[in-house]
Amino acid sequence: MVFPKRNYFFIFKLGFFALIISVLNGCNEAENGKGRRKVYVEKKNGKYALIKDGKPFFIKGASGYSYCSVLKESGGNTLRTWDTTHLAVILDSALANNLSVIVGLYLPNYHETSFFNNPVQAAKMHKDYSAVVKRFKHHPALLMWSIGNEVIFPYNPSYNNFYKVYNGLVDMIHQDDPDHPITTVLLNFDKKSILNLVVRCDIDIISFNIYNRINTLRDDLDWFKWFWSGPYLLSEWGIDGPWEGTKQTAWGAYLELNSTEKAARCLTRYQQYMPLEDSRFFGSCLFYWGHKQEGTHTWFSLFDEAGAHSETVGTMKSLWTGKAYKHEFPTVKTMALNSKKAKDNILLTANAPSTAEVLLDSLGGEIKTIKWQLFKEDWLRINNQANTKKLTPLSQLNKNSTELKVTFTTPDEEGPYRIFATIYNTQGNFATCNIPFYVVSPP
Repeated sequence: MVFPKRNYFFIFKLGFFALIISVLNGCNEAENGKGRRKVYVEKKNGKYALIKDGKPFFIKGASGYSYCSVLKESGGNTLRTWDTTHLAVILDSALANNLSVIVGLYLPNYHETSFFNNPVQAAKMHKDYSAVVKRFKHHPALLMWSIGNEVIFPYNPSYNNFYKVYNGLVDMIHQDDPDHPITTVLLNFDKKSILNLVVRCDIDIISFNIYNRINTLRDDLDWFKWFWSGPYLLSEWGIDGPWEGTKQTAWGAYLELNSTEKAARCLTRYQQYMPLEDSRFFGSCLFYWGHKQEGTHTWFSLFDEAGAHSETVGTMKSLWTGKAYKHEFPTVKTMALNSKKAKDNILLTANAPSTAEVLLDSLGGEIKTIKWQLFKEDWLRINNQANTKKLTPLSQLNKNSTELKVTFTTPDEEGPYRIFATIYNTQGNFATCNIPFYVVSPP
């Protein structure tokens, strides 16, 4: 079609006007969008980056609720929590130590249908979390929101109310706090959950709690990128826990590494299996930055009850800061009970004398004291959940000593027990080791 001359000018003006509007809109988007956001996910030239205050931010983190000053001194920059307990105190402490916080929002498991099918309960949780988001969204220490822990995203349509509640939280946070991204935590590289999460939900980052399967993480990521190639972080990693796959005694007591072995395991996993070269990878949080009972009171605890440091703290300081490792921690070679190791399925006679011994390496410095303690095996489960309260040491052995060997009398009651040695050096650091054994009553 041929236009009259007067229409060429009109079209030119219209095009020029549209160009101006487009430029102005682009400027407004730059002003009102990511350019003003505190934390956001950026994708440029096919590579992802977590941007905080205008700069790329790589997470050197720990999962826990405390010891912010130690985390800062160790070269860490992020604390990850599971819920909002004492959130104001945690955020303020993090800010005082120039740390950021991944704030966890507790979410019931998807199969708790009595909750998700109850609109009153679901609405209350939504309202409560909306208040939390509005209260803390301007806090300078806030890095991102994390909905749920080890969430499973099911296929079955009978769980549609779970998705309705979950997506309602996601939409609320995106609307009320566009300044911070949202993540959710999966257990291991769960392909089925990733598929449902990507198809049915709208989060910004996927997080993984991953332990022994970290050695296949690179392969999993590479194989599945045909479907999902978005950003991710490791919300928990560390040593293997008291669960399936960990070595056990004949009676089912899990074998715990000593603290020196734990530090070595963390070093290996960070150096060999952490996908630091991947631009999709936003960082990781070591578990557990604190003291807790899970299987035993020493299994995951990087600190003792008074705040003393175990060797893994020193290992992470070296990894995070890039500085040479200092041998400031007691170093355990091995522990024996009646000259046997933990793997030997030790059976002891009730009410009989036994001897435990610890062998140390000289690198750990001078020993100040050794705390010898005897506990019943922690097998308590409530609703299939492990006990979280430290057990009371038994009277047969609960003392401080400077000796690497101790003799004690086994309990009268038949059953599983565990003997612990906690070794402190003059620098205030500690090491741990323990051996499970089973007491058999005489015929």
